[in-house]
Amino acid sequence: MKTTIAKILLATGAWLAIAPAFATEIVVIVSPKNPATRMFGEQAAQFFLGKSTLFTPIEHSDGPLRNEFYKKVLDKDSTQVKAIWSKLVFTGKASAPKEMGSSAEVKKAVAADPQAIGYIEKSQVDDTVKVILTVP
Repeated sequence: MKTTIAKILLATGAWLAIAPAFATEIVVIVSPKNPATRMFGEQAAQFFLGKSTLFTPIEHSDGPLRNEFYKKVLDKDSTQVKAIWSKLVFTGKASAPKEMGSSAEVKKAVAADPQAIGYIEKSQVDDTVKVILTVP
């Protein structure tokens, strides 16, 4: 019986509804050329919510990593963040962050720009970027 239920859940994709939350550790990164060494979550949130222009945020395309980052660091969901950026762009106060399709692309963009800030899975970190925040 258990095998049949598991097969049905797997076949229908319903396993996603009961799967554990996204468990990958997330880190906020900058270029090694950036003088920042540490940052609190509240500080990082300012850049990803358009409240500060000191750093240029590099975003992930929509997905579980982005959703987890928004939840843990910004205390918002994708819809709320999209509304914030829409208002900023519409009023001319900011340009929307660049979106990348993978952590490798985010890492490459951040490594190339000393003003950029992004987030990736901790397992993707190498010497091309510097970790300034580990998301709890």
